[in-house]
Amino acid sequence: MKNSISLLLLLCLVLATSSQAQTMKINMDSAVTTSHAVTIKGQRITYTATAGKQPIWDEKGKPIAGLFYTYYEKTGVTDRSTRPLIISFNGGPGAASCWMHLGYTGPRRLNIDDEGYPVQPYGVRENPNSILDVADIVYVEPVNTGFSRAANDTIAKSNFFGVNADIKYLAEWISTFVSRKNRWTSAKYLIGESYGTTRVSGLALELQNKHWMYLNGVILVSPTNLGIVRTGAVLAANMLPYMSAAAWYHKRLPGDLQQKDLTAMLPEVEKFTINELLPALSMGGFIDPAKRQQMVAKFARYSGLSEKVIAEHNLNVPVQFFWKELMRDKGYNIGRLDSRYLGIDRETAGERPSYAAENTSWQHSFTPAINFYLRETLGYKTDLSYYIAGHTQPWDRLGANTDNTAENLRQAMAQNPYLHLMVQSGYYDGACDYFNAKYNMWQMDPSGKLKDRMEWHGYRSGHMMYLRTEDLITSNEDIRNFIKKSTPKPGQPAQYAVAAEASSKGSTSVGQ
Repeated sequence: MKNSISLLLLLCLVLATSSQAQTMKINMDSAVTTSHAVTIKGQRITYTATAGKQPIWDEKGKPIAGLFYTYYEKTGVTDRSTRPLIISFNGGPGAASCWMHLGYTGPRRLNIDDEGYPVQPYGVRENPNSILDVADIVYVEPVNTGFSRAANDTIAKSNFFGVNADIKYLAEWISTFVSRKNRWTSAKYLIGESYGTTRVSGLALELQNKHWMYLNGVILVSPTNLGIVRTGAVLAANMLPYMSAAAWYHKRLPGDLQQKDLTAMLPEVEKFTINELLPALSMGGFIDPAKRQQMVAKFARYSGLSEKVIAEHNLNVPVQFFWKELMRDKGYNIGRLDSRYLGIDRETAGERPSYAAENTSWQHSFTPAINFYLRETLGYKTDLSYYIAGHTQPWDRLGANTDNTAENLRQAMAQNPYLHLMVQSGYYDGACDYFNAKYNMWQMDPSGKLKDRMEWHGYRSGHMMYLRTEDLITSNEDIRNFIKKSTPKPGQPAQYAVAAEASSKGSTSVGQ
């Protein structure tokens, strides 16, 4: 008995020591750099890829987390001050950076077909549309995404998992990264997708006011509501243009609308939404019955749904119901993030789909590709699991973490005449829809004085518009043009000037 107890204690000690040793191997400040080449738009680009971790420190200088990143830098550049730096985030919150990394702007792209569906064998190939020809890029993984982790389990999640907590520590990380890589003199851009748009909108002001880092541009890919509150009639009405786009794609609209091109048809729907549907919804049950029936008929015409279900929902059709209802008679539901995708539920009855057809497809292709690429191509060896998503809950959005990021971005743009904004949306995105992305811009700039530095672009796909090859080409070219547009001319000051004064002095202001 005594020997058994001793043996058990010894085994526990060995296991504890082994566990401690494994934990100590997780280096929070390390990197591996490799050399590569890619052909972009017919030009052969040589570059280095650095995959590694950089710490986050607390106020006492103690490391509390190690953030994984992948940094691409074009070789042969003698003056980095003339080469922009793109700092890239994905969303979730809790989504890894692999989506835009291997899907959009990076020098390698996962194997998918031209519409974005998985193909085998899994893996990556050259991305001939990467923006590495015009800018260096760093893909950042916040805590508990990718290979990023807190230093240990005793570190409070509140340091990381909240709207403004996330912005605060990531701004500190970016400042350190820019210093380490000697990029302070470079033009700098933030790009974020989905919740990443909340992140980078807040970072624009945090970097500017707390770290004195001034940006040239912010790119929002499939933006969230950015803290702009939508309730009641506005919340209900704003979804109709997206519904109309999805119905057009699946050929569920009347013949006269269906025969029009998508972008020729949508302005009519947007006009109806603003000028007729929104006022009608504002009247609620007190709207004139004849007017109500007119609105029901028009809603049906533009959405592809029946007048019956629209009337039953009092003109306020939940988007989840739309995903289930549009193709119900064909035995399918449509995707949330990309409504081109079809799903099959156990029953055609119900109020919403039982799973997200598009997200399942994307996980299918991205998970094996990113694990293979980081470990084998870039040589980053670790036993950690690569967290694609789902490890950052609960996420605090209240009190000190209240989302005010649209106003953050507006303030940053007002304070910095160099700062430009570009928004990219997929017409078939039902989660971060294109019309609400436009609405963000309208509400961000009530004075109208910033709109000349704002632009919006739409693409014929969904949330990850770049997965469709045609949109990959166009959207990356839009980024190139945005960088060119937001690069000031030599000697051009960051100042506002009244047009008459600027003319009399023979100067041009960035704010004009």
